[in-house]
Amino acid sequence: MIYLYGVLAACLLGLGFVLQQHAAREAPLKDMLSFRLLLDLMKVPLWLAGIGCMVVGQIFSVLALSHGDLSRVEPLLATNLLFAMVLARWLSGERLGWSGWAGVLLLSGGVAAFIVAGSPHSGPAHTGTLRHWLVFGGVLAIALLLVLTARHVRLVEEPPLLAAAAGVLYGLQDALTRVSSSLAEDHGLGRMLLSWEPYLIVVLAVTGLLLVQSAFEAGPLRMSLPALTAAEPLAGIACGIGFLGDRIRVTPGALTGELLGLAAVVTGVFLLGRHPAMPTGSHKDPAESTGSHRDPDESTPESD
Repeated sequence: MIYLYGVLAACLLGLGFVLQQHAAREAPLKDMLSFRLLLDLMKVPLWLAGIGCMVVGQIFSVLALSHGDLSRVEPLLATNLLFAMVLARWLSGERLGWSGWAGVLLLSGGVAAFIVAGSPHSGPAHTGTLRHWLVFGGVLAIALLLVLTARHVRLVEEPPLLAAAAGVLYGLQDALTRVSSSLAEDHGLGRMLLSWEPYLIVVLAVTGLLLVQSAFEAGPLRMSLPALTAAEPLAGIACGIGFLGDRIRVTPGALTGELLGLAAVVTGVFLLGRHPAMPTGSHKDPAESTGSHRDPDESTPESD
């Protein structure tokens, strides 16, 4: 059931991302990184359909996380790019070609290699308070650093940074979702609602959504989705091992297989994201957008 829920979640997430980007690319750039962007997009039926797919996909991911280890589920969720590729290919009419098939094989094979080599499984939930908060704070710091860096580069370079920041937050959200599920199973729904984790999940989800839509708005899907897809499982696995007690094999052979599997996943993600079938969008020139925050080739003084 873990694999069934994980694949269903990936399918719906990939479909949702493509629909959201098709809608977000038409939004005015002046709303970038502003909650006005979400309010404007809520009036677009295509975007709402994409959000609906994403919500249902998140429900399936919660089911997968409630039945399995984070380090096993996260690589499965990374396959959402395969399903995004199928829809994007249908919309664009492009053939997969050698690079597309190479991306498919690397992504799916990398997921399988990591799971087989690492054999992820649950361990003791108590990993130490200091370690818990160091990993937790480190993940948040990485996301913040990515956003701050994005605001000091050219507009055309922002989408992958914003998408990666969203992916990091989504990985942390997945970890907290597993914590909340465990609280509900062990102590009941009332105990879960009295803890802070469910409320932080909502904050992370909304913040991540804003970052993703801003990335979709600022550039084509191929610039943002690979970074989003690669960052989420890496952050999730780090949280799972860092403070949830997940365990993987650490023999030399297993570590080699795990590293090769993760490298294949990341390489496959970027090959598919750069494939011609992934929509480039027809985003208007930011210079023509009233109130856009800056020209795509303009850098702030700090970046010069």
